[in-house]
Amino acid sequence: MKICVIGCGYVGLVSATCFAECGLDVICVDNNAAKIDLLLEGQVPFYEPYLEDLIKKNVDCNSLLFSKDLNAHIADVDAIFLAVGTPMQSDGKADLQYIYSAVEGIRNQLKGYTLIIVKSTVPIGTGDEIERTLLKSVAKENFDVVSNPEFLREGSAISDFMTPDRILVGCENDNSDKIMRDIYASLIANNIPYIKMKRRSAEMAKYAANSFLAMKVSFINEIADLCEATNANVKEVSKAIGYDKRIGNSFLEPGPGYGGSCFPKDVSALINIAHEHGSELRIIEGVKASNNRRKDLLSNRIIKKIKIGNNGDVVSILGVSFKAGTDDVRESPSLSIISNLIDSGVNVKVYDPRAIENYHKIMPDVRTCITLDEAISGADVIVILTEWDEFKNISLSSLKNKMKGNKIFDYRNIFNPETMNKLGFEYYCLGS
Repeated sequence: MKICVIGCGYVGLVSATCFAECGLDVICVDNNAAKIDLLLEGQVPFYEPYLEDLIKKNVDCNSLLFSKDLNAHIADVDAIFLAVGTPMQSDGKADLQYIYSAVEGIRNQLKGYTLIIVKSTVPIGTGDEIERTLLKSVAKENFDVVSNPEFLREGSAISDFMTPDRILVGCENDNSDKIMRDIYASLIANNIPYIKMKRRSAEMAKYAANSFLAMKVSFINEIADLCEATNANVKEVSKAIGYDKRIGNSFLEPGPGYGGSCFPKDVSALINIAHEHGSELRIIEGVKASNNRRKDLLSNRIIKKIKIGNNGDVVSILGVSFKAGTDDVRESPSLSIISNLIDSGVNVKVYDPRAIENYHKIMPDVRTCITLDEAISGADVIVILTEWDEFKNISLSSLKNKMKGNKIFDYRNIFNPETMNKLGFEYYCLGS
């Protein structure tokens, strides 16, 4: 089977590569010429573990191709995946301009029956609108529109695709269901659950899943604050409740708040969808508000404990990506925390093993460090915002010798409080 994936961003490129690995012939198309040129040169436009090697493997065996010309390939494929971005607008709604641009791009080019599969996260009812748009120039018998949400985590996207918890397919007839089962045949053969449902239900399920996970993040962060107030330990609490199968142990680590390309925009979009339909999502609205407060709360904790001004403490920020394993800084809590510190007059320098280049594009005036050693040397205060292994494995004796001061704000709880206190650090972590 031959498929086309429109969009060489995170979802599109990972999906295209993994589909090729599953035995399909894949053409991945993007109108961003620079991105395609980069891929044709064997480079990847973002960091994702194992992706570069997997792309090279499938390009070398001609199962994965890249192109800037969508029209040259549409007539030859059995299915087209829409995997373009749906970023958050200023009002919190999902921006669908790239989805509809892609639909317009294929509307007059379809030859024979083609399955149109929406991989992007889109508001409920978008599949219906895509269908209405295509019907302007394509006979109904020549296409179907399917919702096939992705559930890829940055940093583990390859394994998430190849061994997912489930394959979610929203379709309206048996023919499109059969094609989807053929596309995912190799995964279904490995006993991956294949769940068929209505198209609108699949669109809703993606938003519901991400909003629920965001809720778990905000929940444990608030419990961590309460643990501090009551002299309980959030690690012990998290472990205890995580053993409950109804709850599960994932997303129960306290931190500076959720970020990235999915949770913030999907939570905001779901709230807007509810408002448009006259419904209330008070819990989800509370999640969004809690996450916003979180960044101000943790910023203020630092500001209250340090000297500010031209001759004040040098604060070294370790980690700006929203999580370890990715160079993605979109909606990263670190951006808000660093901005709050700078606005309060704090002298800041920043280091991240993968995300400095992306961070510098957003905050070009903030001092950045090339190495961890440069970041910690001479620092009065260390603030850990991302749980990179490089930070976890640092020599604490070396850290103490190279720092000028002794304050550590560990907002990922990567160190042992007793050990840090014995070494003479003024150590602040979360939830204990």
